[in-house]
Amino acid sequence: MMALSTISGTNGMVTAPHWLAAQAGCDVLKDGGNAVEAAVAVAATLAVVYPHMTGIGGDSFWLVAQPDGAIHSIHGCGGAAAKADLALYAGLGAVPTRGPLAANTVAGTVSGWAAMLESGGGNLPLSRLLRDAIHHAENGVAVTSGGAAIAAAKGGELRVQPGAYAAIFEPEGRPLREGDLLRQPALAATLRTIATHGPADFYTGALADLVAADLAALGSPVSRDDLAAHQATRPTPLTTRITGIDLYNSAPPTQGFASLMILALFDRLRADRADGFDHIHGLVEATKQAFLLRDTHVGDPAFHDFDYQGLLDDPAALDAIAASIDPARALPWPRPSAQGDTCWFAAADREGRVVSAIQSTYFEFGAGLVLPQTGITWQNRGSSFRLAADGWNALRPGRKPFHTLNPALARFDDGRLMAYGTMGGEGQPQTQAALFTRYVRFGVDLQQAISAPRWLLGRTWGEDSTTLKLEDGFDDALYADLAAAGHDVERVGPLTAMMGHAGAIVRHADGRLDGATDPRSDGQVATW
Repeated sequence: MMALSTISGTNGMVTAPHWLAAQAGCDVLKDGGNAVEAAVAVAATLAVVYPHMTGIGGDSFWLVAQPDGAIHSIHGCGGAAAKADLALYAGLGAVPTRGPLAANTVAGTVSGWAAMLESGGGNLPLSRLLRDAIHHAENGVAVTSGGAAIAAAKGGELRVQPGAYAAIFEPEGRPLREGDLLRQPALAATLRTIATHGPADFYTGALADLVAADLAALGSPVSRDDLAAHQATRPTPLTTRITGIDLYNSAPPTQGFASLMILALFDRLRADRADGFDHIHGLVEATKQAFLLRDTHVGDPAFHDFDYQGLLDDPAALDAIAASIDPARALPWPRPSAQGDTCWFAAADREGRVVSAIQSTYFEFGAGLVLPQTGITWQNRGSSFRLAADGWNALRPGRKPFHTLNPALARFDDGRLMAYGTMGGEGQPQTQAALFTRYVRFGVDLQQAISAPRWLLGRTWGEDSTTLKLEDGFDDALYADLAAAGHDVERVGPLTAMMGHAGAIVRHADGRLDGATDPRSDGQVATW
């Protein structure tokens, strides 16, 4: 893989896991758009050029830091369909991960775009923001090596699903290969409709009629009424204080709580150098404590009364949890873990806005349900629901599923503002913690903090093992030291997409921007 360096700029910056998306966002900035508008352009382009990772048939979450210092969030997150009840899944042990019954929640991504633009203060027309996405869908885009590998690995379970998957993604009767041109004319027409008639058309207009008709024909429980009832929300972000920094992340139903807990706990632990035993053991053990809380308390807040913010604001409680971490021994594991594939991205403008965002269809190509009339790949986020009478993440009509997605922001006492995040399901909070602590606590260069070898506790990207996975490249003694401490160590080779596609932008007090992308992705930092 090519060595990357931290990129700097002053006028504006975008980082995204595909270079065409980064360029699309940067071009919006050059045309006078702000970071919010650039982020929407990135989101739309990713939905076209990275369809195995994201799409407009999924959900999106956004954190925005405004020039006046305010930080707010938007959740474009859909709930379960009115017909998605336990009776629908009678005789099944779990919600399927593919097919019509997996497509059981409303897609909230486009509503997230609308909410962002309503409060973004920009003035570029939506047709300009979606221009590049429409172009790439209509004229085609070269399939990346990562996209080709996913298409080959998952083709067997996807081509048998009802809908247009095979027609679009296997037009020659085989999975698309690296360099093949992927054309999505139906999706181009859908994006053009959104650009012309506005995002609301996806939920209440003629486009909604097409979407609902396709979903019904394919067997999904999501109805026209479900689409019309959906709207994005604006919950207050969760926040916590560590040494010299205020951290922000998305509220439930996302696992942003866990991401903040890991960093709050690690701030209380001893570690004197990056990637040493104390650093990695400490973060892994903090992850376990955070996940134990996450897996019993985090879900649709309408169905929980746990005081997430109260715990994050309670130094004594955090001290007690941190004190329970053994600095030399690993807590026995595993616990159930989550899957998921997403796209995190960020944008910053010269006025001081910084956006941290993430959108997803959950598994690769979501439910595998590609709507013939619109070209939309529908998410399977609702496959995470439990088929239970009650309790954590139990399926209920209208309920929002537990989400792995969680974009992050950090405001430093020295005036820096940092947007950071990654895709990777279970690995998202862990990768966030790895790159953040390297950069902040140990002074590692921003790009090196992302490029350096990483680790992952649990399973992701279809991996069933719940080991502590580590890439090659750490000090040789570290692997043995972690194993001796009781960690179930598994070496997974050189840099691998299993560890997620991370990125970061740091805005300094003087307006300088630093950006980094992940060599594990097809990404780029674009600036001007």
